[in-house]
Amino acid sequence: MGEKKGNRTIAIGLMLFALFFGAGNLIFPASMGQNAGENVWWAVLGFVITGVGLPLAGVLAMGYSGCKNLQELSSRVHPAFGLFFTVISYLTIGPCFATPRTGSVSYEIAVRPFFADGGSDMVMTVFLVVFFVVSYWLSATPSKLVDRIGKILTPTLLVVILLLIVKSFITPLGAPVAPTEVYATASAAAVQGFIDGYGTMDAIASLVFAILVIEFVMEDGATTPREITNEVFRAGLIAVGCLAFVYIFIAKIGADSVVAFGIQETGAPVLTKSAMILFGNIGAVILAVIVLLACLSTSIGLITSCATYFHVLVGGVGYKTWVAIFSAFSFGVAMFGLKTIIVAAIPVLMFIYPLVVVLCILTFLHNLFGGRQCVYAWTMGMTLLTALVNGTQTAKISLGGIDTFFNTMVPFHTIGMGWICFAVVGFVIGLIWKSAVKPSDPADVSSASVE
Repeated sequence: MGEKKGNRTIAIGLMLFALFFGAGNLIFPASMGQNAGENVWWAVLGFVITGVGLPLAGVLAMGYSGCKNLQELSSRVHPAFGLFFTVISYLTIGPCFATPRTGSVSYEIAVRPFFADGGSDMVMTVFLVVFFVVSYWLSATPSKLVDRIGKILTPTLLVVILLLIVKSFITPLGAPVAPTEVYATASAAAVQGFIDGYGTMDAIASLVFAILVIEFVMEDGATTPREITNEVFRAGLIAVGCLAFVYIFIAKIGADSVVAFGIQETGAPVLTKSAMILFGNIGAVILAVIVLLACLSTSIGLITSCATYFHVLVGGVGYKTWVAIFSAFSFGVAMFGLKTIIVAAIPVLMFIYPLVVVLCILTFLHNLFGGRQCVYAWTMGMTLLTALVNGTQTAKISLGGIDTFFNTMVPFHTIGMGWICFAVVGFVIGLIWKSAVKPSDPADVSSASVE
């Protein structure tokens, strides 16, 4: 029984890795490695914190909280905030950015290199139609996710990635060169790597995918919060361990590749050109397998999760209808191309990531302050304020004097982490409010403590 349960945990962990590992996980470390050059390992350190540590924290936070879904967890701040945060999270990792990106990256890496003229709009359209039709079909039966993804697609994916990594050591592409300006020093590279990790969107996705993991571990007999958390932790470790392994070596390939073909605009051509050099013509085929498996797996998970949530949120619309809606919408956005999707997503990520991080921290500290809503509300409210400024500034929207104040007076704001100071201030104010206002106050109803 123990061996069977262990095998099931491995399968769930591999499923979670496959759901995480998609478009951004391929292109961002490769691009970061190129630009970080000789400081690549400092950049990887920052990237691993947001690309590996935060997703694990998100999965654990959801399991530890005992909440049934992301909306219930985020509603500890306020029901209105819970609805807003959950909807914008699902749309971000779903049809607006992450899901279309899976199709665009698949085309850029797995299809375009096979055409001498770089393909055409018609070729891209046909490919994206097929990609999202397959995503729809597999998403329509989510109960088979573990068998289809955890036991079949993911092991194959890891083997193919391993082949690329091993070959890069046998015949290196070159040696890292001097870093670009934003990665010029070790500290700058670590900070930029931290921000680069936002692009994976895995911290946001972890709060969504955790629900699937929790359901599967409960089916295996875990019932108490402690049992659920322990099983989720084991599965999460498997997933993020695989992520860390892939990130480290894809970043290394990127850093080594500059000598071979120069710095590329995005990570997609970095991977394509590297595979062609390492394996010749067969390199493009190997990379195509990697991309299609990774991106298709992620697309399935994102569409499934989004359809499940909106099916519950909006009554009267069936699950399969939502699957069809999100598949079709993702196709439409994917038609704008990879670069457009990446650029459009950055301001949104600069806004939402601080909220994700702070929500996870508050979840782990829940018992420390008795689950008082005032602590959640003050901390998240202060974080929300600076997150809005982050997002608008990144989108090149001028806020006049507000920009000047944040840029000159708020520590770490110019590197995108001014929200840390605001979150700490909000947390302190919340604790003071907690001491001054009784829990029975209607404006500050306590949440149940986590066991």
